[in-house]
Amino acid sequence: MTNLTPLLTDLYQLTMSAAYWKSGKSEQEAVFHLFFRRLPFTGGYAIAAGLADAVEYLRRFRFNAEEVAYLAKLKGNDGTPLFESGFLDYLRDLRMTCDVDAIPEGSLVFAHEPMMRIRGPVVQAQLFETALLNILNFQTLVATKAARVCHSAKGDPVIEFGLRRAQGPDGAVMASRAAYLGGCAATSNVLAGQRLGIPVKGTHAHSWVMSFDSELESFLAYAKAMPHNCTLLVDTYNTLDGVRHAIEAGKTLRTKGHDLAGIRLDSGDLATLSLEARALLDAAGFQNASIVASNDLDEQLIESLKQQGATINIWGVGTKLVTCYDQPALGGVYKLGAVRGSDGEWDYKVKLSEQVAKISNPGIQQIRRFKVDGKIVGDCIYDTELPREGPWTAVALDDPLKQIRYPDNSGEDVLVPIFRAGKEVAELPPLPAIREHTLSQLASLPDGTKRYLNPHIYPVGLEEGLHQKKLDLIKAARAAATA
Repeated sequence: MTNLTPLLTDLYQLTMSAAYWKSGKSEQEAVFHLFFRRLPFTGGYAIAAGLADAVEYLRRFRFNAEEVAYLAKLKGNDGTPLFESGFLDYLRDLRMTCDVDAIPEGSLVFAHEPMMRIRGPVVQAQLFETALLNILNFQTLVATKAARVCHSAKGDPVIEFGLRRAQGPDGAVMASRAAYLGGCAATSNVLAGQRLGIPVKGTHAHSWVMSFDSELESFLAYAKAMPHNCTLLVDTYNTLDGVRHAIEAGKTLRTKGHDLAGIRLDSGDLATLSLEARALLDAAGFQNASIVASNDLDEQLIESLKQQGATINIWGVGTKLVTCYDQPALGGVYKLGAVRGSDGEWDYKVKLSEQVAKISNPGIQQIRRFKVDGKIVGDCIYDTELPREGPWTAVALDDPLKQIRYPDNSGEDVLVPIFRAGKEVAELPPLPAIREHTLSQLASLPDGTKRYLNPHIYPVGLEEGLHQKKLDLIKAARAAATA
């Protein structure tokens, strides 16, 4: 990502920071949590992504002279400088000293669970909010969409084809990364391949065919130019005639010691055309030639084509993957959980709302995840500072009258240390290893939770002590508001 600068923020983060500084609160210790309230795509899970870019942003975090000079030019409503020179000096000397814990990339994550926990001076933690949300929201959304698409393909390779429809150059590269992390086998995006080591794949466009006097002539020329990478787009004029012409080009390839890699379908009735194309290819002796399909695919359409018996074995998914067409934003938020009081004790905080789902969870949160026979069975959000005894029990987030009991001694914490006092303490894995972690995580998820329609609700609860703390804070806040 090219714009990893402290100025990648909303102005109100800076005005709040200036007010913290002016109030003498800039170094007050605080804890923030980054999370989302609702699972994307009406699904049953999400895949955490974007941590590597978030770490790079935090690693680089400092205001340079040019950035401070820009802030010095900003004016308030009365035309005077928006920021005092003392505050600008403070920003110039600011260095990241926070503790940061996060869910590893490729891990399953559910609604209301902290994907990242920031603990440190309140100004620093406040200034991180916008950029971290920008990075993690988008990549988590794309990685989740990719996981759903790949699940629908049932083991067939999925190639991400979305560069031309992505939201700008940075968005395109981040989407390619997240799609690969989520399970895609390759991308058409050469820049993402060069920067991130993602395998790159591609065929040719209709313009290639149209530039020749005949389709067969174009196929023969392409086969001559790319004998070792010959997948032919067959639907420029008539799809089945295109398949026959591809077979002719394939026969010519064989005389040169090469073979036809496959054909690509980009329009029409993909189920019927793939069956007819497969019959033609097989009858001509090209049983190993792949059938690639594209044309505004998503998980729902791929699942339908599978149910119809389509003989497609490679899927090119573009627009609806990289733009997350049916849900263009994750809606992640960043909320204060606690501040350190003048007495050295934590003062827990809760945000009230008329909407129950928007009432925040207080404290210094961690996620405990439980497994039975290799399958995850439930998560418990607990507070690292509150005492806890006996078996793990929680109150379900989706039903405050429902208690969740977890298997004893089988859980492990999900958030892991990334920074301590501003110093990196974690070595992040390479992208292929993150992709393998995603696949392993999905294999541990019960099948019902992976359904597209009415998925099973994975049990996530608030540990009983933390739930009671939250209730007490809500009652106190409401009483204070009406006093």
